[in-house]
Amino acid sequence: MTARTTVPAVDGWFTVPADGADPKLLGLRCDACGTYVFPPRPGGCPNPACTAETLTSTELSSVGTVWSYTANHYAPPPPYVAAEPFQPYPLAAVQMEAEGIIVLGQVAAGVPTDSLRVGQPMKLDLGVLSSDDEHDYLIYTWAPA
Repeated sequence: MTARTTVPAVDGWFTVPADGADPKLLGLRCDACGTYVFPPRPGGCPNPACTAETLTSTELSSVGTVWSYTANHYAPPPPYVAAEPFQPYPLAAVQMEAEGIIVLGQVAAGVPTDSLRVGQPMKLDLGVLSSDDEHDYLIYTWAPA
């Protein structure tokens, strides 16, 4: 039997280092005003004070602090994938240390919602969203630093 390989559930949103290095979110940066964007998307700068059309791909920092958090008690509707059986999980909005943007994501498996606090240091981690016979599909998560 062939071992499953790990692949991102969404291509282009984060790195999957093979050498044990920390994963990084992949975002965009406006060349004119320095505004950061995550997730990456087409179009010009989202800053209303900037009219630039050029955004450059960039690795974002992998640490930040909890800006807000909650527990998700509902499975996402199709076509989104949820674990079977669905288990509630915490979500954290993390303000990225270097970029200042806020990135929403699931909290790492095993971290209970009631252990989170606003201002708590967090680091980017990877978790398995779902699996099939060939792949484990990875998502980025936030873990206590």
